[in-house]
Amino acid sequence: MSEQQPAVPADEAQQDKPEKQPTLLEQMGGIAGLIYSSVPVVVFVVVNAIFDWQPAIWSAVGVAVAIAVLRLVRKQPLQPAISGLFGIAIAAFIVVRTGSAKGFFLFGIWTSLIYCGVFLVSALVRWPLAGVIWSTLNGTGFRWRSDRKATLYYDVATLVWILVFGSKFVVQNWLYDQDYVGLLGVARIAMGYPLTAVAIAVTVWAVRKADKRLAALEEERAAPVGGVADPTS
Repeated sequence: MSEQQPAVPADEAQQDKPEKQPTLLEQMGGIAGLIYSSVPVVVFVVVNAIFDWQPAIWSAVGVAVAIAVLRLVRKQPLQPAISGLFGIAIAAFIVVRTGSAKGFFLFGIWTSLIYCGVFLVSALVRWPLAGVIWSTLNGTGFRWRSDRKATLYYDVATLVWILVFGSKFVVQNWLYDQDYVGLLGVARIAMGYPLTAVAIAVTVWAVRKADKRLAALEEERAAPVGGVADPTS
């Protein structure tokens, strides 16, 4: 009669399981964290429209610091808050140097151009950045690069991001050159979340199509030759 193995306590069994590592998106605070990083920008636009660029700058910096402190108290990832504070600091420096409220938008305008160029290059070298970023954020790997059709889906998503960043640069740079500060603020907000939401929606579509494509390929590889299962297996 075989000796019965002692039961492993639930706590020890739980400890034996590998701890799930948070994805990069979770480390950044999720969607809410990304939104928090944009709040100081919105505050600057609103306060500047009501008062002037001096109180607008201080208000934006104050909100950025408050968000960082709040996330620190809640023990939430600080990366979004730090990114927002860093961006506001650069914008504030430009505004002070130029002495004009429109200088607040200069950093974002040229950042859009840089992003547009980076996404374009990634598509040309067959490493579409929409797929690279998504795979990195969610830790799913880059198996899709082994299939041309799956890669094509991410090419489409990357193209949309190129159009989004390119349109932001063209429109906002023109408004900047024309000194339309009020319209520049409106364009900054109006071309922010709406266009980004469209690009994200297309990226999600690309992810689903690519995943479906890869799953179908896996099923084809796993299927027995001739469609008849080996009886000895």
